[in-house]
Amino acid sequence: MTKRSVPIVDRVTDAFFALDTDFRFTYLNDRAEALLERSREELLGRVMWDEFPETVETQFPDGFHRAMDEQVSVSFDIYHARIETWFETRAYPSETGLSVYMRDVTERKRQETTLAQHAAVVEAGHDGVVTLDRNREIVSVNRSLESLLGADRSEMIGEHVEIVPELAGIDPVDTLEIGRAITDVDVGNADRRNLEVAFTDAGGTDRMGEFRIVPIADIRATVGVIIRDVTDQHEHERVVTSLHEITRWLLESDDPEEICAIAVHAGSDLLEFPISGIWLLDDEHGYLDPVAGTAGAHEELGGLPRFYSGEGLVWNVFESGEIERFDDLRAAEDLYNPDSPIRSEIIAPIGTHGVLMTGSLEPHQFDETDVDLLSTLVENTRAALDRADRERVLRERTTELERQTERLESIAEILSNDLKDQLESVSEALEDDPDEWAFAVAEDSVGATLDRAEQLVDDVREFARNASAVGTRSRIDLESAIETAIAASRLDDDAVIVDQSAMLRADADRFVHLLETAFDNIAARAETDVTVQVGLVGFENAGRSDRSRDSRGFFLLDDATEIPPTAHEQVLDPSTDDDTAIDGLGLALVRAIAEAHDWTIAVDNGENGGTRIEIRDVTTLEVQESRTRR
Repeated sequence: MTKRSVPIVDRVTDAFFALDTDFRFTYLNDRAEALLERSREELLGRVMWDEFPETVETQFPDGFHRAMDEQVSVSFDIYHARIETWFETRAYPSETGLSVYMRDVTERKRQETTLAQHAAVVEAGHDGVVTLDRNREIVSVNRSLESLLGADRSEMIGEHVEIVPELAGIDPVDTLEIGRAITDVDVGNADRRNLEVAFTDAGGTDRMGEFRIVPIADIRATVGVIIRDVTDQHEHERVVTSLHEITRWLLESDDPEEICAIAVHAGSDLLEFPISGIWLLDDEHGYLDPVAGTAGAHEELGGLPRFYSGEGLVWNVFESGEIERFDDLRAAEDLYNPDSPIRSEIIAPIGTHGVLMTGSLEPHQFDETDVDLLSTLVENTRAALDRADRERVLRERTTELERQTERLESIAEILSNDLKDQLESVSEALEDDPDEWAFAVAEDSVGATLDRAEQLVDDVREFARNASAVGTRSRIDLESAIETAIAASRLDDDAVIVDQSAMLRADADRFVHLLETAFDNIAARAETDVTVQVGLVGFENAGRSDRSRDSRGFFLLDDATEIPPTAHEQVLDPSTDDDTAIDGLGLALVRAIAEAHDWTIAVDNGENGGTRIEIRDVTTLEVQESRTRR
């Protein structure tokens, strides 16, 4: 080194020092003195390894020896732990020694580390990422984008960004919009841009992608494009929107079976649940009855079963009122059919109406998203069934009010005519025996008249409080109900013979009143002691098919004065236009209560005389072990 060059080296911002062939210091500039924390006077002529023994364990010895021995320049980075600084060290050899420059590259190292971390994150991420330089040429591509487009990054790096839309099969209009968004971000017109664009993946499947264009600070790249596959999210939003549209269809129907059919087919077509069914609770029979199912459900299950109380997961979920997902039915308890081909399923209660079930032949086929979507469908179905029930109740009440009005008008006329007849009989009694009227009329005619009037008033009161309405049905023992009814009626306790014990479901209070009213009607027609036979009908063909249940019922056959055939219709409906005289409203009340239970009633004459009152269509009637009573 010449003296003329020293001032220039002193002005260099990098730390600089020179070593001879024995690695003795021959020069240090001001930056080198500050870095080494030693003055020139202390170091000139001294061997570097002796003055700084800690450097022996670094890259300095290997690098400097190689530069000296091979006469080649070397460069390496070294970290100064005490001052927490990175330096880029370059050594240039000459015949007289080495010239060494040390530049502070801590900030560069920090950036490289950050970029490396970012690159690792980008590479490991699920989103596709491509970075671009100012010429819109691709600088980098991550593994996810390679997988998404089915192309190697070597085919894309260095190419213009337009290769990405080409590989993804993006529409030209959307491609143009992506290009504009990249330009806006690159020139600073926008901090970022988000676009939703349809594309085709490597497998040829149509997908929906969210393209996010953001500025980046990199040595080469200026813009980054992150491509996220949002097909599932987009599909979820579409399905939710469609489910709300289906709600409109559901609410337009007032037929429960039609509502359920719409729901299961919506689940099949829209939610891709091909094996689905709906069961509704049959209030009368107390079981869950299948009312709608997909073709897939019928094919795989061979038809939908009926679930009685306590049977299987379907009934358990219905009782719990909470939707449940079963990932593997082989691990579940209380299976209705352990041999079922269904391996996973979701069961959702539809309020108190019933349940919707969807299943799969594979385990673990449903997730929380499926549960959420099915919950939405079920809630919409519940709302539609609630509305259908309200509409049905409103129609029934309207019809019943109209019918009650007609009947009450007829009853008023009957009551008026009957009381008029009774009063006329009193008047005649007074005319025939004016001397004895105080005793005879009061004891006989007037007493009978008052009894008759009281019975008519009771009948009217029963109609007025809507005798045709029934409450909750429960399981009833026929013989016990008969005993209760006899005790409240005008029949003697031993007047009734029950052929066979039986059970049925009915409103207990209404059913007992039906029997009591029928017994009172028989007592009113009896001139002497009377016998009433109670028997069952419709069980002779019970084993042939379930249709035989429709004809099941019971009869009451009495040997009192028979109701003439011409009056059979009128005793059941006092509003019938007929001149035949009838005795009270008893059997009209019996009919009203029977029809409220969806039963049918008929009046006929017995083969050997008497009157036979027959009630049919009691589908819940079941024969019990006989315990005949007298």
